Amino acid sequence: MSQRKQRVARKERIAQKQVALVQPAVARFKDLRPSQALMLPLGSTLLLVAVGVFSASRQSFAHVWSFLGAGAVLVAWWALLLTVASRRARVLTVNVVLRNQHYIQAFAQLSVFLYWGWYWREVYDSVHLIAAQLVFAYAFDMLLTWSRRDTYVLGFGPFPIIFSINLFLWFRPEWFYLQFLMVAVGFVIKELVRWNKEGRRVHIFNPSSFPLGVFAVILFMTDTTHLTRGVEIATTQLFPPHIFMLIFLVSLPAQFLFGVASMTLSAVATTYAFAVAYTAATGEYFFLVPSVPIAVFLGMHLLFNDPSTSPRTELGRIVFGVLYGLSVVALFALLDKFGAPTFYDKLLAVPVLNLMIQGIDWTARSKALNWLDPSRLGKGLMPRRRNLAYMSVWAVLFWLMQFQTGTEVALARGDALLSQGQFTEAITQYRELVSTEPEFAQGYNGLGYALLTVGRTQEAVVPLRRSLELQPDSAEAHSNLAFALIQAGRPEEAVSPLRQAVALEPAYSEAHYNLAHALIAVGQPHAAIQEFSEALRLQPDWPAALRDFSSLLATHPDIDVRNPTEAVRLASRALEVVKVRAEDPRFVMNEREDALILDALSAAYAATGQFEDAIQTAEQAEVLAARSDPTLAAQIGARLVFYREGQLPF
Repeated sequence: MSQRKQRVARKERIAQKQVALVQPAVARFKDLRPSQALMLPLGSTLLLVAVGVFSASRQSFAHVWSFLGAGAVLVAWWALLLTVASRRARVLTVNVVLRNQHYIQAFAQLSVFLYWGWYWREVYDSVHLIAAQLVFAYAFDMLLTWSRRDTYVLGFGPFPIIFSINLFLWFRPEWFYLQFLMVAVGFVIKELVRWNKEGRRVHIFNPSSFPLGVFAVILFMTDTTHLTRGVEIATTQLFPPHIFMLIFLVSLPAQFLFGVASMTLSAVATTYAFAVAYTAATGEYFFLVPSVPIAVFLGMHLLFNDPSTSPRTELGRIVFGVLYGLSVVALFALLDKFGAPTFYDKLLAVPVLNLMIQGIDWTARSKALNWLDPSRLGKGLMPRRRNLAYMSVWAVLFWLMQFQTGTEVALARGDALLSQGQFTEAITQYRELVSTEPEFAQGYNGLGYALLTVGRTQEAVVPLRRSLELQPDSAEAHSNLAFALIQAGRPEEAVSPLRQAVALEPAYSEAHYNLAHALIAVGQPHAAIQEFSEALRLQPDWPAALRDFSSLLATHPDIDVRNPTEAVRLASRALEVVKVRAEDPRFVMNEREDALILDALSAAYAATGQFEDAIQTAEQAEVLAARSDPTLAAQIGARLVFYREGQLPF
């Protein structure tokens, strides 16, 4: 027997022993010719291409090519492997092994997808994309395995990997080939990067967290987060009510069977304790919510606590969880400081922690830390009884968190729905909140703001008045009520609460801006000029304030108020700001807002007698408005008639 065959045979014996140690095969297909065995990856590849062709009618050309490109790579690899394996007369084997850690975790993840998708339908609309990644993963994994050895273990292994990746990061359709690349990186690392752990040759890194961490670093360093839907994922996972409870419940089987409850418990406890201490010290939330953010909470249950890539000792697992909790806190603070998307906080540290697990176990077994080992407290308990003990402690902590932060989390859910344009759902959430918590001022404030956003101004007023009654010293409550009164056509009632708002919080630029509009409506333009000036002193590059101040100075009938030259400067500055922002992919262009700025600039040009510039600018505004607001386009067109005749319409 050649040396190469001896090495291959040795690897096969080791692999089969490891399979036997973990879980026996339920079926085994031996003595397969390459042309027989390799039909599995070929079939998966063809299915992948079929999914890409199926989605061609509703996706971009670049998206379809992501599928076709991935399929082409797999087919080329398959052809090469088939040729080489046939020439060498290799005999291939398929062992069917259904490892419970795979299907139990996959079931928990699938439960989250199903519940989350009911409240954010993008999940359901992306089912074919998740399925395509699963098909790709099986084909890639089989080709990679048979390129290195003769036995492939077929089971549910790819499911938790693909589900974990998709719970945290999706690339947008035109960049979807990067999703396939991310999956490929996970399987390559799982297959090639290994070490000896307690007498077994196992992979070092969690195969889903490693590619997530690597791609998170690349996206962060290149400022290309906009290529993904990561921010939307982290936000919309809060949409479903009782989502924390669902994650807690579906994770219990894995915690009981695989002993990972101590990791989740220590990770959540560490993060929550820090958040509570921070709020007590500063009066503010460390995260955007008073508790552990939902995406972080999900990561602490279904991302970092893979039993295969975590410590073996009980103390080691607790230390591992504490380190993960501290890393989330540190990364959130760092990312927030640099203005980067904070949802990366849960992704970046796991690969580093995976590298530390043997050191953590070695330290945990040392005599110096022996007194901290919790296993000493229950020497007579079987491992699963100790798991139950950890789960009991974790259940108590979870109940306390829900009791203390449930109201604020419900408010955050309403805010998240509102931020994503789910107005009806947000209003329903706020109404439920104030019905269960009638003394919670922020709930009324959120309800009023949501009603105001959808134009139901007469309804906006009642909850906002209630909010103000409950928090009379809140500048925001005064300002929101006043804005609702302005929108309801009652500006004279808005002046007083707005003056109170700026008195309570002089640096509140939005209150100064709203007060300027109220003062214009009640016939006090000179006072409005002062408020616009103050708003722009506080927020110099605010397009809306620049635009509206320009309109006041260009079109007011009082000659003492007008200042056409300054109006041109203000509107020109607003246009410069939106042009700069248009080059930043993080900002979404708003054609109606751009049309309003151009309309203000054209009026300023006309006020200075520059009618050619006014005509050209108004024509641009009319084109933009025609695509977004036909009523505004008609108004601009009416003004254009005057400009073309060298006259002012105001």
